[in-house]
Amino acid sequence: MSGGLRVAVVGGSLAGLTMGLLLRDSGHDVHVFERSPELLEGLGAGIIVHEPTVRYFVERSSIALDDISLTSERLQYLARDGSVQHEEPSDYRFTAWNSLFRGLRSLFEDDRYHRSHTLSGIDQDADGVDLRFAEGHEGRFDLVVCADGVNSVGRQRLFGVRASYSGYVGWRGLAGEDELSPETWQELDNCFTYGVLDDEHIVAYPIPTVGQDINVVGRRVNFTWYRNVAVGPEYDELLTDRTGLPRPLSVPAGLVQDRFVAAMRADAERLMPPQLAELVTTAHAPFITAIVDADVPALASGRVCLIGDAAVTARPHAAAGSAKACADAWSLAHALENSGSEVVSALETWQVGALRRGRALLHRTRDMGERLQGAPGRWRPDDPTNRFGLDVSRQRERATP
Repeated sequence: MSGGLRVAVVGGSLAGLTMGLLLRDSGHDVHVFERSPELLEGLGAGIIVHEPTVRYFVERSSIALDDISLTSERLQYLARDGSVQHEEPSDYRFTAWNSLFRGLRSLFEDDRYHRSHTLSGIDQDADGVDLRFAEGHEGRFDLVVCADGVNSVGRQRLFGVRASYSGYVGWRGLAGEDELSPETWQELDNCFTYGVLDDEHIVAYPIPTVGQDINVVGRRVNFTWYRNVAVGPEYDELLTDRTGLPRPLSVPAGLVQDRFVAAMRADAERLMPPQLAELVTTAHAPFITAIVDADVPALASGRVCLIGDAAVTARPHAAAGSAKACADAWSLAHALENSGSEVVSALETWQVGALRRGRALLHRTRDMGERLQGAPGRWRPDDPTNRFGLDVSRQRERATP
């Protein structure tokens, strides 16, 4: 590839791949650097589809939405006895992290996607940016986009900001149709389900299993159960895996200590509507993620910028983290195009709207989390501010410059 900018995208997940594809399409010499030595896997994590999340598929690929996502018909709240407390029509689409990743990864060149590249150092001058990776690699670039997630090294190097713990964790897991009773599958499939308890809540919805040919080959129900855990010994033990290794953010499937899994399942039987209790107790390898968020003073410094969770990290309650990440990427690509690839001026222009969008989502999800986890009775199913997405005032969402 000749001409254009030499660009490093740090982080090879959804935000990084979307950014890499867009800048490649604009004629730039793009390389994506991923710290993991293995193919990324999303551990069954589910995602609600918003327009920015799948805009690349819709506008620039032959991958159809039906190949990577499932439709829904309703949103429901279940009472403790299992009855439907609130119900309304819903047209949300659901997908899995793996589905989006496989689709995007299939569209990006293998020789420009580099695994085992852990960012360790950033230096820049007026003409370019020097990157150093822990494995010994280094390179010089015209533009560096850090899309390296919640624990972003780029964010720490630029602004010294780390994500802050919210006071609760998310237990996650999933189960297939053959693992659940027919009655429970019927009630949880094809809809988004809430179970709001006294000071915690659970959400569940179906996600697709996508084959190597990027097509839906099955479906399972995914859940996240948000539970309050104060900072201290209990939290530290919970995020220590079964080998004794402390985990900074999440304990992967299969590595959560057995005693915590057993206690969680017992609590589900005691506290939850029976359909959700069955889902939680059936999931064979639940995992834990600490719920965190982060704000930053800026998104850009010179020729380096942050997008997605590496920038403003919002809690997951609006189901818009992936949408924000992809919106960041689209708007940055537009800013570079409109500036004639003048990197510094493009980043300065771009970050105004992107920072405003990220902080609006951050503040809204903090409020949602406080109402769901610490203020019984303040969460109303019919409150329009509880809707999913980047902007609840808009029916359709599109990333704009």
